[in-house]
Amino acid sequence: MACRNKSLKTKNKQNPLSQQPMNSNLCNPSTSSGAVENGTNRVNYLTPLANIVESKEGYVLEAEMPGVNKDGLEITVENGELTIVGRRAAVEARGRELYRESRATDFRRSFELDPSIDSTKISAKIDQGVLTLTLPKAEAVKPRKITVA
Repeated sequence: MACRNKSLKTKNKQNPLSQQPMNSNLCNPSTSSGAVENGTNRVNYLTPLANIVESKEGYVLEAEMPGVNKDGLEITVENGELTIVGRRAAVEARGRELYRESRATDFRRSFELDPSIDSTKISAKIDQGVLTLTLPKAEAVKPRKITVA
């Protein structure tokens, strides 16, 4: 899949969850990292891969965060922005490390929420490192059938 726009920051009817620009390469988020100011320190994060699916009732967002469990997860909605932070549990070395491809870096990703999403009813679950967020549509925007009297 080709990525046409590296910095999706505007809302549109096709994408009610617009990606907030976090780094220079959103097309390859598994190897890119963002940095966030935390007081005087910069904290580096990996951008988790995400899939978004729309249904009549709302949206389902799945984000891959291997090594993250329920206790290491922080999900916030503030000023129309959904932020996901996943902290990996520390892994004890079982011996002398010779080679390592996986990183111990935590995950972070933000999405701008469209007003059509009812942010008070967002639910989340995590199973084997895959976070699933259910984002229901507000009742006012759901399609409804009008009966003629």
